[in-house]
Amino acid sequence: MFVLTVDQRGSRRDVDRVAQLLTEFANRDLVRPFQRTAGDEVQAVVADPATVVDLALDLVGREHWSIGIGAGPVEEPLPAETRAGRGPAFESARVAVDRAKSAPGRVAVEGSDPDGATDADTALTLVAVLVARRTEEGREAVEQMRHGTTQTEAARALGISKQAVSQRLSTAGWHVETAGRRLAERLLRKADT
Repeated sequence: MFVLTVDQRGSRRDVDRVAQLLTEFANRDLVRPFQRTAGDEVQAVVADPATVVDLALDLVGREHWSIGIGAGPVEEPLPAETRAGRGPAFESARVAVDRAKSAPGRVAVEGSDPDGATDADTALTLVAVLVARRTEEGREAVEQMRHGTTQTEAARALGISKQAVSQRLSTAGWHVETAGRRLAERLLRKADT
């Protein structure tokens, strides 16, 4: 099981972004939904490592969040309220979010299997840094591809040439991100065993 503890960065100097995040993530495939735990922090419980990677990288791209991921067991049955959950994955997520505040990519993984968590952390951090450094043009091109469009369709939607889309995807590291996501998913799965 995975617990995500997510803290808004610079919340004292920024608007509260928690309500918007809760609304936008309400329909995600979660064991327990994102819920405000304290102030500018939210927490969710997730079973699927692919969902963990998707959520973490989505949050990295928003540039306002530190993302802590705890891998391991939770006390079951889980309570209805996310914030009432307990167990090693919750504890690991707390340690991870504190570390994420100063980590490259603002993401960190901790878990019951330290070596497995370190491997997952490394893979996810590499992809997170790639996503965080992406230009707005690169983000637009990648977003088009995520929706299953062809490069020709993406070019039409963006009002640029197919060659320009290809260049943006290359510069944005789209193919590297795709492979990195799969690696991070596999390593998270191992960290949870």
